[in-house]
Amino acid sequence: MASLFDTLASQAFRAGIQTRTNDSKKWFQKKVRELGTVSREKVLKDDALDKVGRTLAGNMYMYFYDPKFKDILPYYDRFPLTIMLEPAKGGFYGLNLHYLNYKTRALFLDELMATAPAKITDKSRIRARYKLLKGVRKFKEFKPCFKHYLTSHIESRISRVPMADWEIAIFLPTEQFKKKGKQAVWTESAKIARRS
Repeated sequence: MASLFDTLASQAFRAGIQTRTNDSKKWFQKKVRELGTVSREKVLKDDALDKVGRTLAGNMYMYFYDPKFKDILPYYDRFPLTIMLEPAKGGFYGLNLHYLNYKTRALFLDELMATAPAKITDKSRIRARYKLLKGVRKFKEFKPCFKHYLTSHIESRISRVPMADWEIAIFLPTEQFKKKGKQAVWTESAKIARRS
């Protein structure tokens, strides 16, 4: 199966797009919009992603999730795009970037990348943890994204997104919100971040 990530990265390279710039954000968002509907199942099996048995802090992951308290949650995402922050009871704490609109998501990722190594490799991870995010104003968008995920409620394989592909992953329309549409979730997230 041809990798969606590799295809988009190759097209960006041929177009002379420098990654993690304003031009690249616009370019990737436009290209992903042109894709239309994206199959979450196919993305999860994409050859560019690493299938993992365990999670490590600072990595980005995709998986299907069925929340333990879904009946009382006002809304939730069935297909999180999560940067794991640290282990937690029964699972881990993570930032589900789907809770932010695409523009805010890209800007927040830029802030998080300041904690990444200068030279990005296939195994690179960010160093941001809850204590840092909570205490620094520029990370205010972490509040609506911060979630506790239980390993026993993950319903699929877990796929790690290599850091070189994070910019592509954040623009893929794979969010799968239940009980509210994404626009309503993004509006609520913006309010939560502003109150921080």
